[in-house]
Amino acid sequence: MHVFRGFHHRLLAPRTALTIGNFDGVHRGHQAMLQQLVQTARSRALIPTVLTFEPHPRDFFATLQGHTEFAPRHISTLRDKLCALRDAGVQQVVVLRFDRNLAALSPADFVERIVLDGLKAQYVLVGDDFRFGAKRAGDFSQLETLLRQSGAEAQQMPVVMETSLRISSSAVRDALKRGDMEAAERLLGRSYAISGHVMHGAKLGRQLGFPTLNLRFDSARPALGGIFVARVFGLQDSPLQAVASLGTRPAVEAQGRVLLETHVFDWRGDAYGKLVRVDLLHKLRDEAHYPDLDQLTAAIQKDSDQARAWFAQLARQTTRDRI
Repeated sequence: MHVFRGFHHRLLAPRTALTIGNFDGVHRGHQAMLQQLVQTARSRALIPTVLTFEPHPRDFFATLQGHTEFAPRHISTLRDKLCALRDAGVQQVVVLRFDRNLAALSPADFVERIVLDGLKAQYVLVGDDFRFGAKRAGDFSQLETLLRQSGAEAQQMPVVMETSLRISSSAVRDALKRGDMEAAERLLGRSYAISGHVMHGAKLGRQLGFPTLNLRFDSARPALGGIFVARVFGLQDSPLQAVASLGTRPAVEAQGRVLLETHVFDWRGDAYGKLVRVDLLHKLRDEAHYPDLDQLTAAIQKDSDQARAWFAQLARQTTRDRI
């Protein structure tokens, strides 16, 4: 899959099947849309393409208005979003910077400059709630009319439901905020996960007897936080059991960047620089601040014991199901 930041006209495909959106989480609703996009692209000899934005338009407007608390919390990192798009069969992604100029484009200008001239779209697939152009003035009817005038086609994807719940990024965020990892997994179609290259940290965990793998989360506002039962992929052929903390490390500092710190059980080795994926399976508790390292160490030990107990219970349940 080719990823472009902005338009590189000499490198972009000359004829595309396009969908547009933020695709935060790439949940089951997104996956259904991407499957339709890929199938249509294949039947028409087009390149399946996604146009997405950085920052999220709602991030941009919240910052512009001085109310960053209104910006949406992020489900996935850009890396994980791109990996999910690749796995869905997308061949080309354009990450377009969302700024004042882009926000000011009229619906007609957006279609002409971005969709047609920029991305050479012959077919555009959008969700049922898709809006575009300045002040979100454009709707599907207008998109369809503008594309038809240039010999292209627009199609609208119906809603994907989970029982009576509309599958959406907002629904996934709500599940993660509640710490309901099972509900999030149903909406995502997979375990919630964060991937990245292991980076050096302060090595406090190692001093306390609980060394951690440190991954950076590239948003200051993740959709979840706390202490989790986890599985780690990428250190050996089989996944490893672990306990993980996602947040700004309130246990040891008042403010800080968002990190995923994962203590892997019964494994020792050099993981720095390795690409790993950490699945967060079950939430144990929220983050907390501890007045000294002794209390922090005791809390980590308790979290580890609870995570091991959770895995033991899962193994017993799996054995019963097989019988």
